[in-house]
Amino acid sequence: MTRRAARAGASVGGLLLTLAACAPSPPSAEPTGTGGSGARSAAIDVDTPALRAAKKAAGIADCPAPGRTGSDAALVADGLPDATLPCFGGGRDVRLADLRGPLVLNVWASYCAPCRTEMPLLEQFHRRYGAKVGLIGVDFQDPQTGSAMQLATRSEVTYPLVADVDGLFASAERARVIGLPTTILVDADGRVVRTEAVEITSVEQLADLVRRYLGVDL
Repeated sequence: MTRRAARAGASVGGLLLTLAACAPSPPSAEPTGTGGSGARSAAIDVDTPALRAAKKAAGIADCPAPGRTGSDAALVADGLPDATLPCFGGGRDVRLADLRGPLVLNVWASYCAPCRTEMPLLEQFHRRYGAKVGLIGVDFQDPQTGSAMQLATRSEVTYPLVADVDGLFASAERARVIGLPTTILVDADGRVVRTEAVEITSVEQLADLVRRYLGVDL
């Protein structure tokens, strides 16, 4: 093998290791439920006194209230899964199928290096455009809840956070997560219009996605 070939092989190997590090963890073999009932795995507790205190001190927003009731509660074709996720750091649970846009869902985890890099940019986007576009972070199958909250605190996050403790987004029909971070765009009718498995490297990059796929004038 030539030196050039050896260097190329090492570069490819390093890239594969990087990608594997941010691949989502597989769902547990016997999930305790991720449906609309709100049942969830007991293995990851995202509502401890320490997490509640850290969330309050950081100024992270409460999770959104249900957006639909009565006859409006019918499921939307091409919408988010009909599942309920706990609010990270305590608070009301969030039924995904109730969410309406324009909305950005960012799926992340503390063990994902690109997620750590992009989170401060997401907060900048939220502070600049939050009046026009909603933003919710989804902590994905992250057993290191303390590290996850520390990351959100260091990034000065103020937008709401939920937790996908059972990894339902790994098998979601319209918003499947195959790697982290992943950004999901939801329109005003609740339809998933775009899923981007890329790292957000600038506020303008995310703003351009919102303009292009959600039709929001930013």
